Amino acid sequence: MARAENKETAGPATRLVADMVRMLRKRKGWTQEQLGKAIGYTAAAISALETYAQPPSDAMLVALEKVLGDGMGFFEQARLYVRLDKYPEQFKDYAPLEQKAVGLSLYATLVVHGLFQTEEYARALIGGGYPPLPDERVEELVEARMLRKELFERKPVALIEVILEESVLTRAVGSKEVMREQWAYLAERAKRRNVTLQVLPLEAGLSGEYAGGHGEMTLVETAQHDHLVYLEAQEESLLIKEPAKVSTYAQRYARIRAQALDPRESLGLIERLAGDQR
Repeated sequence: MARAENKETAGPATRLVADMVRMLRKRKGWTQEQLGKAIGYTAAAISALETYAQPPSDAMLVALEKVLGDGMGFFEQARLYVRLDKYPEQFKDYAPLEQKAVGLSLYATLVVHGLFQTEEYARALIGGGYPPLPDERVEELVEARMLRKELFERKPVALIEVILEESVLTRAVGSKEVMREQWAYLAERAKRRNVTLQVLPLEAGLSGEYAGGHGEMTLVETAQHDHLVYLEAQEESLLIKEPAKVSTYAQRYARIRAQALDPRESLGLIERLAGDQR
């Protein structure tokens, strides 16, 4: 269902797509109902798109490209920019860097990192947050988060390291079934050749050292081989570019990695969790 407030807050890409759809539809002499039938949507959905009340889904943009694109590739190219419109404000500067990165090193302390979440886990997490979001906005955010996973299939492939606190694995989100699916998904991703998954065990600090106390982080190697750090907490974000600071975070990440279980042990732990819940 479209939201009236979207008409005021719609991003520039969403507005451009809406205006282009309206122009191309009228050029063909089609009503909103006719266009809707051509792409498998209702006239109300086309109206919501054209009035900025509802941003187009990724699937709608694919359908529009086939029917209205005329070989230009406009709607295909628009998919990335409309996706950016849907992201929370604090995430918009980082999102393009993630999609083009050649390497990511992730450390998650509270919940499973967004790139490794199942759809149901993400829906439970986003839908259960505070302040509560309308169902339509929850679905927008879930779709945008799932589309980030295109990174796993991209050519050339990105190398991704992820370290999860053990508490992330045992914190229940959604339901037991949601968690079973999430553990199975993590195990599947951990077996990919471009992914290294490690778990930082709860007793890591018993040795007298615990490098993860400063919180989660994301280290990014860009396509130009620049190195950046992205931090996010309480709906605020920080993108760090200064080489000296980036170096400190990279060294801290290396210590966290050294204190974590190795990839084989980590996979075994995740598989045991999944097995115990069958």
